[in-house]
Amino acid sequence: MTSQLQVRYGHYSDKGRKAHNQDFHDGKLPQGNEGALKGLAFAIADGISSSDVSRQAAETAVGNFLSDYYCTPESWSVKQSANKVISATNAWLHSQTLQSPFRNDFNRGYVCTLAVLILRQRSGHLFHLGDSRIYRLRNGSMEQLTRDHRVWEHNRKSYLANAMGMRPLADIDEHSVELESGDVFLLTTDGIHDFADPAFIDQTLQLHSDNLDDAARQIAEDALERGSDDNLTLQVIQVTGLPTARGHSPVAELQQLPLPPALDARMEFDGYRVLRNLHTSSRSHVWLAEDIDSGKQVALKVPSGELQQDADYLDRFLMEEWISRRINSPHVLQPQLPNRPRNYLYTTTEYVDGQTLTQWLEDNSKPSLEVVRGIIEQIARGLRAFHRLEMLHQDLKPGNVLIDHAGTVRIIDFGSTAVRGLMEAGMQTEEPLPGTALYMAPEYFIGLGGSTESDQFSLAVLTYHMLTGQYPYGTRVAHCRSQSAQRRLEYRSILNDEHTEVPAWVDSAIQRACQIDPLKRYDDLAEFVYDLRHPNQQYLKQTRPPLVQRNPVAFWQSIAALELLLLLVLCYQMLN
Repeated sequence: MTSQLQVRYGHYSDKGRKAHNQDFHDGKLPQGNEGALKGLAFAIADGISSSDVSRQAAETAVGNFLSDYYCTPESWSVKQSANKVISATNAWLHSQTLQSPFRNDFNRGYVCTLAVLILRQRSGHLFHLGDSRIYRLRNGSMEQLTRDHRVWEHNRKSYLANAMGMRPLADIDEHSVELESGDVFLLTTDGIHDFADPAFIDQTLQLHSDNLDDAARQIAEDALERGSDDNLTLQVIQVTGLPTARGHSPVAELQQLPLPPALDARMEFDGYRVLRNLHTSSRSHVWLAEDIDSGKQVALKVPSGELQQDADYLDRFLMEEWISRRINSPHVLQPQLPNRPRNYLYTTTEYVDGQTLTQWLEDNSKPSLEVVRGIIEQIARGLRAFHRLEMLHQDLKPGNVLIDHAGTVRIIDFGSTAVRGLMEAGMQTEEPLPGTALYMAPEYFIGLGGSTESDQFSLAVLTYHMLTGQYPYGTRVAHCRSQSAQRRLEYRSILNDEHTEVPAWVDSAIQRACQIDPLKRYDDLAEFVYDLRHPNQQYLKQTRPPLVQRNPVAFWQSIAALELLLLLVLCYQMLN
């Protein structure tokens, strides 16, 4: 085991019997955090022979991918990053053909195949358009991992059915495989794989395992001798060492800093002047401090003394800053990083002169629907900033929302935030119950994990609570630890309150957003927010639920009273 993925890399490309080499390939093997977070990337492209500009297409497809992929957010999964980059390059190539003399004949345009392999931690991720291939050689057996996008006709002729630049939207094949030490991956164009002998490839790689460039050259020469009449390009990647099961946290270096001393008002600490305590909990202490150099006020957060020896806690503590540095939204608390080296383990954020939503609700116990809409819309914008980066907040509640004196809302406390890219890389572990029970989506309680719909559920519960002071399923969600138990939960309509001024269509929107089944919620958070302000035609047909749903006890009391009245009438008639 090693701390990082270890590979050997070799490659070779030649025009073969063709006049020009229309293939292109390249690889990028970054080290350190970039290699751990984004992985090692390899790409190969083959320009179609009918096009004089396909070499440019192949070079653009590979070059753009290897440069742009590493510019995508570190929080994104490999799939999200690769798909975005490939789709953008595909659209550009397609537009170039439309603007060229070949706009009516794509066989002469900016079209090429593309095969991409990304190795990250202990997984290999494959992305593919066309008939370039990716193979895996394991224990002497060679397996084709990609499927050719080629259609064969009855006369043994074929044509390319899918490629980069062929359509405005890329149709990308993708899947992933688990890595084993000793695995060898080959990326080839058809000049190689249509003619090469698998047995010769295996033998050559074994003989030249210490010089994969030489092995690649010999494999290409053998394909040429066997009659290859096309360009010859291949890449060889051998996995020589797998990383530990869990990757190093991106804030691991900061954990080596010494813990801060006990703070108190008026003391100077690491370039700050401590002013007063803002908040104290079992997890952390937050102080209002002033940067001595700039005079700017910040919120300075230090870990709780009881947890200062807990490595997992310190990792989550520091990850809050890592997360906040990557989210640019006026509705998410922003970091305030000093322009000098940090000498202790602490974090600093902007200071918000305001109050939590918990305190705001104490002061405004019956907010109007319009005021609630305004607050919820701002929270939703903050949540969508998380979701765009493939992050889930997972602990939305009144105590984690700040409202300043201008009415601007900010989401705070990212200690439970799940980052898809870090989890995929093994740099972050998934907490089974990450949030606060009253606001957590039911799927967490049966071990299904979270999604953007889970944050939507929490926002809907918060909306309901602001309007009613209650919860849509009472306190029962946290006690239902099976799907059958959850199916018995019943939504308590806001309309049960005879004095509510909330329209039925608003209640219906909230009910949908906090459905027990996440698949029945809105597809996007923006739809829920829109329906809170704009009557959904589907909901306008709905009216106040019948008494049996609004108040079952009162309903059956009414039935009993009616039966008693009928019985008295019958008795009176019998006596007379």
